[in-house]
Amino acid sequence: MYLSVLESRFIYIREIVSRAKLMPKLYAILDTSCFSSSQALFEAVEQFVDAGISLLQYRNKIDDPRGMLADTRELKKHIGNRATLMMNDRADLCLAAEFDGVHVGQDDLSPESARKIVGPERWLGISTHNPEQVKAADQTSADYIAVGPVFATTSKTNPDPVIGLDGVRRARQLTRKPLVAIGGITRTNCRSVIEAGADSVAVISDLVRDPGKSAEEFLRILR
Repeated sequence: MYLSVLESRFIYIREIVSRAKLMPKLYAILDTSCFSSSQALFEAVEQFVDAGISLLQYRNKIDDPRGMLADTRELKKHIGNRATLMMNDRADLCLAAEFDGVHVGQDDLSPESARKIVGPERWLGISTHNPEQVKAADQTSADYIAVGPVFATTSKTNPDPVIGLDGVRRARQLTRKPLVAIGGITRTNCRSVIEAGADSVAVISDLVRDPGKSAEEFLRILR
């Protein structure tokens, strides 16, 4: 029994280290509200992956679970193993669509509840918005911690208070887990966010306009 616990812990630590090395500097958030149709989303994703984006999150706050599952299964067909696919909020749909991980917010499943559903091998991310939440997230089995909004954002109806670059620096001091900054990040300011301590920047709106070109420019700036 004791040996099996040690073995499980070793596997967990190995997975964390492996994912930390794999965390890319650019994390594309596929918010379905930013696309005119599912087809438009699929076409943009193809351009993202062709440009070199290797981590994407499907975020859908509009459709019912059946519609979301149809979209995500089609998305998986388009991407295959060319990129890591994350599901926003829904650990159950993460499994059903055979995604690589799930990202939860402060009002969603707890990280440990999500971990029980998706298991130790899939990725798990959690959103935080202040130092206290970062500290709490650091004690969980989350593979990475997202913090924000760094700048003003229009992607949420009732966004949390802006934390600025100082908030990113403070979060960096509180965790050794991979740190993803999100909120109002553009090609103009993304470099400063990385310099403030983020390992990766999550981007929504500024990738949607001319997806292939935008992705290439982000990756060139973040190189």
